[in-house]
Amino acid sequence: MHRRHLLLAAPFLATRAQAQGHLLVAALRAGDVVVVMRHGITDRSQVDNGDLPRREGQRNLSDAGRAQSIRTGRAVAALAIPLGEVLASPVFRARDTAELAFGARARIEPMLTADDYTPDPALLRRRIAWLAVRSGRPSYAGATDILVGHVVPLGMMLGRPLAQEEFPEGGMAVFAPGGTGRFLGVLDARTLWVVAAA
Repeated sequence: MHRRHLLLAAPFLATRAQAQGHLLVAALRAGDVVVVMRHGITDRSQVDNGDLPRREGQRNLSDAGRAQSIRTGRAVAALAIPLGEVLASPVFRARDTAELAFGARARIEPMLTADDYTPDPALLRRRIAWLAVRSGRPSYAGATDILVGHVVPLGMMLGRPLAQEEFPEGGMAVFAPGGTGRFLGVLDARTLWVVAAA
C-alpha cells in the first residue's frame, strides 16, 4: 500500500520539481538575483592536497564537467539572462567552470575559496560572512550575478550541511536581495538546459 502511494506521488513530485525549476529560471531571467553556483562535475579519483596555486594535487573538472560547464554557459546565453558580475573561487575546478561557461568576464574572488583551502578558522568565518552578504546584493539593479564556488561554504552560510543531491556539481543556488540573501532554491544544470532548449 505504501509503495503504491509512492508510485502515485512520483509524477506529482516530478511536476513540482519542474515547476520550481521553471520559477528559478524565470528569476534568473528577470535579474536582481545572485546565484551561488557549484563548480562542475569533478574527477573523483583526484584528491585535494590544499596547495592552491598548483593544479596538480587538486580535484579538477572531469571531461563531463567541462562539457557541463560549456553547456550551462550556452543555456544562460540562450535564455538572455542579464549577467552581471561573474566571480569564481581560485580553486581550479571553480575557476575552470566559470571560464568555460562565461568566458573572459569571469574574475577570481579569493573570498569564494573552498573551506579545505582555508586553514585559518577566522578567515573562513570572514569568507562565510562575506558570502552571506554578497548573496543578497546583486552588482546592479536587474543583474543576475554568478558566484562560482563550493558546496561546504554554502552549507555553512545556510547553517546546515548540504547533501550532494541537494546541491549537485553544476547546481545553482538562487538568492533574492536582502541584508543577507533570501534563499529561493537550487536549480540543477539539466533543468536549466531543458528550459533553454524549449
